[in-house]
Amino acid sequence: MLASFLHDKTIEAGCDEAGRGCLAGPVFAAAVILPTNFSNEILNDSKKLSEKKRYLLRETIEKEAIAWAVGIVDHEEIDQINILNASFLAMHRAVDQLKTKPEHLLIDGNRFNPYKDIKHTCVIKGDGKYASIAAASILAKTYRDDFMMKIHNQFPNYDWNSNKGYPTKKHRIAIREHGISPFHRKSFGLLPDQMELKF
Repeated sequence: MLASFLHDKTIEAGCDEAGRGCLAGPVFAAAVILPTNFSNEILNDSKKLSEKKRYLLRETIEKEAIAWAVGIVDHEEIDQINILNASFLAMHRAVDQLKTKPEHLLIDGNRFNPYKDIKHTCVIKGDGKYASIAAASILAKTYRDDFMMKIHNQFPNYDWNSNKGYPTKKHRIAIREHGISPFHRKSFGLLPDQMELKF
């Protein structure tokens, strides 16, 4: 079972992102405040769960959380500020939208840009340690997957319904054959030889 809180007498929000290593699409982040009595046996890091379980858990999290929100930074902003800063900004945007103000943030990873006057703690592999971060990882992942499935219908050549924008062999071959889409991140190494890309 995952730990419920780092500080049990504090309103604590878990934060995580999805899509940082992708070649296309936005980075999504979520912030989740869970009630003190929240318990779920299958809740875990979203990467360790099947797609079916992720979507079932999303329903539970949205229903039972004290507050939850999703923040987005698109591919153009990523190119302007870099993916690390974009990940932090997406988390900030998620926290901005929480209906209950947290007193502490639990951040998945080893770095974070402080958010206003709220203290934070970075936790490496936190999505496998704390329930609120795991819940945030599930929301970020499923909402990003929904977005990639939607734009796949506009640009089916890139196999986004399968790879969700990650750098699979098929995705890179499609970039080589068709050039880039309006959703690709131009600041990323889309192919080993960038000179072959059609901008």
